[in-house]
Amino acid sequence: MKIVTAYSGGLDTSCMIPWLKENYGGADILAFTGDLGQGEDLPAIKAKALRTGASKAFVEDLQEQFINEFIWPAVRAGALYEGTYPLHTALGRPLLAKKLVDVALAEGADGVAHGCTGKGNDQVRFEVTIKALAPHLKILAPLRTWELTTRESEVEYAQARGVEVPVTIEKPFSIDQNIWGCAIECGEMEDLWNEPPPDAWRMTKDPVTAPRGSVELVIGFEQGIPVSVDGVALGGVKLITQLNELAGEYGVGRIDMVENRVVGLKSREVYEAPGASLIHLAHTELERVCLDRATFNYKRRVSQDFANIIYDGQWFGPLRECLQAFIEESQRTVTGEIRLRVSAGLAQVTGRKSPYSLYDTGLATYSHGDTFNRSMAEGFLAIYGLPYKTVAEIRRAKGHPELKK
Repeated sequence: MKIVTAYSGGLDTSCMIPWLKENYGGADILAFTGDLGQGEDLPAIKAKALRTGASKAFVEDLQEQFINEFIWPAVRAGALYEGTYPLHTALGRPLLAKKLVDVALAEGADGVAHGCTGKGNDQVRFEVTIKALAPHLKILAPLRTWELTTRESEVEYAQARGVEVPVTIEKPFSIDQNIWGCAIECGEMEDLWNEPPPDAWRMTKDPVTAPRGSVELVIGFEQGIPVSVDGVALGGVKLITQLNELAGEYGVGRIDMVENRVVGLKSREVYEAPGASLIHLAHTELERVCLDRATFNYKRRVSQDFANIIYDGQWFGPLRECLQAFIEESQRTVTGEIRLRVSAGLAQVTGRKSPYSLYDTGLATYSHGDTFNRSMAEGFLAIYGLPYKTVAEIRRAKGHPELKK
């Protein structure tokens, strides 16, 4: 049997290669690692996969594709799961699953394996994607079936086979990082009352030790996509990396939340999203300037639906395609610049401008140059309040109890 396994070099996937070989009759294991900007030594990960027992190991730089085909659509959508989480892990899974399928088809594999747990979200994202793209492939999920039911037992299993693992029993953090953010789980953070320990963070400094004062920057957008910082045009990788470094230095982008998983349970999630936090903040403000009231409010509802689609692993479903078509149309005029001030643990909008701004100074001002015709207000309020006035008159005439008081 030939199996292509998603491989990160972390605790779970480090155990998977020997476990699959032991439990599937010496199966031929091929490892695939996608570079989503996790900042790891990928040649070393490839070498480790081969050293651990994989017959082949594939490493592919997916950063540009990840940004252009997944991150930017999510930014344009304003996709924040439960209004908070920028979905960095969730956005990477459909791309990794697709590449896993591509390798399996190219290598003539019988199945694919992933290192997702039985009570996590990622199993949904991987398996729904695989079924959508290659339903004939067998899907193996060792973490749902093996005897290694705790992280401590996984560490012991790996150590017994001479497999290096990046965690210890004393520090069993699970880290999933890419260019869009970082997810940190387990250990003492499973107690909701415990504050994340200082050594859990990867991308952000403690706001307490951040530089004093503040720094201003300007993010430029074209049709909802960030394209520049302080007037300098940047590609996606450089732009996000630069904002990650700046916001991370000031401790901006730390998220500590209890969220609702796809499988029905609540989990404590600790995230870092320094650059994503700045981009989403700026993008939303630019939409406030460029979109009319009805479109802006309706898109807020679409944003929630789009975030749920990403979180629930339904990226390759038809609803995402339909909603994305609406989102792309809504972004045609979302072009301009947003100025932000970043200080310790905080980012604030301080300025905005756009050639498509719907803000009319003459209509908005209360000073000289006011062009708003106040005489229209009386007629507007008469019509606007007419339904409520009618209801009240009928209820009073019929003796509605609430109107007798």
